[in-house]
Amino acid sequence: MLLTPGPTPVPEFVRKAMSDVTIHHRTPEFEQIFKETRELLLEILDMPEAVMLASSGTGAMEACVTNLTFSKALTINSGKFGERFGKICEAHKIDFTEIKNEWNTPVCVEAVVEAVKNDSSIDALCIQICESAGGLRHPVEEIAAKVKAINPEIMIIADGITAVGVEKIDTTNIDALVTGSQKALMLPPGLAMIGLSNKAVAKIESKKVGYYFNLGTEIKKQRTNTTAWTAATTLTIGLREILAHIKNEIGFDNLYAKTALRAKATREALVAIGCEIYPQTPADAMTTIYSENAPAVRKILKTKYNVNIAGGQDHIKSLIFRINHMGLVEDFEAAWAVNAVELVYDELGLRAYDGTANRIFNETMFKGNK
Repeated sequence: MLLTPGPTPVPEFVRKAMSDVTIHHRTPEFEQIFKETRELLLEILDMPEAVMLASSGTGAMEACVTNLTFSKALTINSGKFGERFGKICEAHKIDFTEIKNEWNTPVCVEAVVEAVKNDSSIDALCIQICESAGGLRHPVEEIAAKVKAINPEIMIIADGITAVGVEKIDTTNIDALVTGSQKALMLPPGLAMIGLSNKAVAKIESKKVGYYFNLGTEIKKQRTNTTAWTAATTLTIGLREILAHIKNEIGFDNLYAKTALRAKATREALVAIGCEIYPQTPADAMTTIYSENAPAVRKILKTKYNVNIAGGQDHIKSLIFRINHMGLVEDFEAAWAVNAVELVYDELGLRAYDGTANRIFNETMFKGNK
């Protein structure tokens, strides 16, 4: 049972759609597929423009930084991926300043406001919506609104790699919304997507930057239902399939509500057996538990109970474990996961098993939902 926060399991109907014969990317047949996929993507991103890139999410992050930062970036570092925005700036010799917090701590809105007020050279803000290194949710929408009130020309670059498809994101003040194929969209890795505001498009077109990650070139091509470079045809077919399924069979809002409820039920179940939630503001993409026994918990879960979850990175590598809620996770899978954690805690001598986790999960997920 794969419950890591990416890659997520690929549903069978998506695998079947991607297993058909390979088609050429410069044909009317693929242009129609691309058109349909693009329309669905614009809907889920809730942005006026979007591009798809044959890369991981990091490639899209780099494209946004290089195409939308002409002067100086303000980066928010509360984890491995916030740190990555700064490393991208360093690699391209782009001036930046960083607000850094511990990985369980969301950025303070006022800290961002003060940084922007005190430095008129900042023309881009780079921030995660969900910082998956610790599973926290930054107050991105509130920050974006306040930054735009100070200077509407500042580009808000939001990493939504573990947020798009998990929750409804208010994109009113967001200029670039990044996501990737292997998270809530339940595809194999290799496809990145960026939603863009009209202001972002205008800025990109005013000064085209880069070659492969030249977003101006991609916008022009993708508006004609093709790509500047070789398209990730199989992944595009898969993306059309999963987005159409979510829209027509589930409903975007229903998916968000179900994911939020599953996250709530999981957190309450694990807290009930003495687990400590790691982030101060948990994101619904995953549940992150702080435990000095994390490596042992993960090992027993995988080898004895067939539950594969993720640990941490860097200084919290052996101090957290993370359970995924993104995508079409079945209720029985989430229920078994919390039950298995309680069984492991019993085996490690941390708490006697009495079925509390499963009971609380089911009460919250089902009885509390009526």
